[in-house]
Amino acid sequence: MSAYLFIHFTSGETGDREHVWFSVSRDGLHWKDLGGEAPVITATKGTKGLRDPFIVYDEKQKKYFIIATDLCTRVGDWHDFATHGSRSIVIYSSDNLIDWDEGALKEVGIENAGCVWAPEAVFCKEKDMWFVFWASYVKEENDIEPKQRIYGSFTADFNTFTPAFKYIEKETAVIDTNIVWDNGTYYRFSKDETHKVITLEKSRELTSTQWEEIYSKTLAEFPGLEGPEAYYLDGINKWCLIADQYRVNGGYTPFLCDDLESGIFTKLN
Repeated sequence: MSAYLFIHFTSGETGDREHVWFSVSRDGLHWKDLGGEAPVITATKGTKGLRDPFIVYDEKQKKYFIIATDLCTRVGDWHDFATHGSRSIVIYSSDNLIDWDEGALKEVGIENAGCVWAPEAVFCKEKDMWFVFWASYVKEENDIEPKQRIYGSFTADFNTFTPAFKYIEKETAVIDTNIVWDNGTYYRFSKDETHKVITLEKSRELTSTQWEEIYSKTLAEFPGLEGPEAYYLDGINKWCLIADQYRVNGGYTPFLCDDLESGIFTKLN
């Protein structure tokens, strides 16, 4: 039988919890933790903290890859993490989802980046490569203050990466981007870090600089969300968007959508 896999970390501010855990679900909405209190992957590289893990399957290599933020928050504050954090991501691979390698640090951030946060990946059909993207806190020449922008790099094997380039530039700060592909179109969810809401855009080309915004009344009027992740629910033929209600410590909340093009999402209670 098939199932949905959710990989996650838990809050590091309350203890030594910045590692990777697995949860499974039959319907994609109700989840059961695997392995009890022991994490599936324990952070041993870099800062020895793993946050924002994201998993993909590479058909060519027949391997699963987990990419994660190299960040431990037990010592320091968020200003320090953003301005003097790691410029690397942590990458793990496995043939079977059970046995994982020891992991590797890959420096992908640009030289003056203050951090490399929430890395994710989507397969670029135009280039036949993986596109890895993340948020970095950067002060450019004409900036009064630094801000978070999204940067990206291409890889064929999760071992070597092309030089990073600026991928999303907005008037406001942006973090936590998630990209899915559906019926010839890429859909891009991001957190507007200035207004604290999730935005949605679309494009036929992944690296286009002209993405069209899709207005979603539900998302625009729901401040205090971050970490958006979208996936398709085969059983009910709907898209599910989950996002963390960090402002009220409410955990992940699911929103259902029949067609991403519509921007119409219904929050589940």
